[in-house]
Amino acid sequence: MAVTSAGLLLYRRRGGMLELLLVHPGGPFWKNKDPGAWSIPKGEYTGDEAPLAAARREFAEELGFAPEGEFIYLGEIRQKGGKTVMAWAVEGDCDPSTIVSNTFSMEYPPKSGKFREFPEIDRAAWFDPESAKEKINPAQAPLIDRLIDNIRENAGPD
Repeated sequence: MAVTSAGLLLYRRRGGMLELLLVHPGGPFWKNKDPGAWSIPKGEYTGDEAPLAAARREFAEELGFAPEGEFIYLGEIRQKGGKTVMAWAVEGDCDPSTIVSNTFSMEYPPKSGKFREFPEIDRAAWFDPESAKEKINPAQAPLIDRLIDNIRENAGPD
């Protein structure tokens, strides 16, 4: 069965520059990984839930707040492991230092019989588009290009 996720790419404009909010996954596997490890906030959903509703729910669970505004559909991408991600962008702002993520439990250290709680997201940060492309999971990089294309197409005359 194919795994499908939905997510949101939050963006803002600061001093005439575009900035994108990305999140870094929590847990020991991701602790020392940086380039290519960041992501848009996203999560799996079932056919019982509308994809945009799932994206909004996952964003709130992973960051602790729910952005409002006009949601721009960015299409789908397929990640290396086969997961399909449907994504939307929305303009908004937040202070990444105030995020509050839900947690997950896993046996750690492995085979120790001890279970620990880890945040799904251990940090979030704003990046300019080029830096975001270096940080983000490579399969998700086209979402950044699609957002930039959408902003250009909808910009008024100079």
